[in-house]
Amino acid sequence: MSFFKGVSYNIRGLLMGLRTPKLLMLGLFRFSLIVLVTVLAVGAVLYFRDALLGAMWAKPQSGWLIWLWHAVSWVLTILLMGMSAVIAYLISQVLFAVVIMDQMSRLTEKIATGSIAQDAQLGWWQQFGHLIRQEIPRAVLPVCFTLLLTIVSWLTPLGPLATVLLSAAAVIFIAWDSTDLTPARRLQPFGSRFRFLMRNLPFHLGFGALFLIPLANILFLAFAPIGATLYYLDTQSDSPVTSSLR
Repeated sequence: MSFFKGVSYNIRGLLMGLRTPKLLMLGLFRFSLIVLVTVLAVGAVLYFRDALLGAMWAKPQSGWLIWLWHAVSWVLTILLMGMSAVIAYLISQVLFAVVIMDQMSRLTEKIATGSIAQDAQLGWWQQFGHLIRQEIPRAVLPVCFTLLLTIVSWLTPLGPLATVLLSAAAVIFIAWDSTDLTPARRLQPFGSRFRFLMRNLPFHLGFGALFLIPLANILFLAFAPIGATLYYLDTQSDSPVTSSLR
């Protein structure tokens, strides 16, 4: 049931974002930035496609080898496009998207509870540095490591199975990147926040499962902080504090 609850909260967050003007503006801004960086990264792969493939395998002369070369080239192109999209997402996160996510989480908490609980006041630059420091261990390093393992796994017979498992791990950490916004803002220790993730793995898997849907995943990613914040607020309360927002 936790898996389906994760799917439900992600959809709730998207719907709330679409009907709340300020959240809609922030979500569309983040959506536009992710799309822009992703298009630039994928475009670069397509532009340098022949050069990249030529560096790995010179185009053969015989007929059947040419057919195989073209088949392999498009498989590699798709893989490189996928990798570039993930890298573009991480770059956009570190440079600017994490700030937008934090603002979306703050606004969601204020709408849901009437106030923003925060343990300490930080200056803008201190806050930005704090957000980046939290983003690296909860999203950048795990996703990069997962991406590396995915590439290595394709050198073994277990490549397809490993890809499924590693994709599940990646979306769990991307989902945690959103649910961790509120406790990180409240300056809770990293250890306690990581234990929160471990206790709620099925939820995060369900929440992140929507990130695997092509094209729609960018939209769900853009508004993910809303549903994730609603979930965290509900788990910290004896009764759901966001039930009136459904």
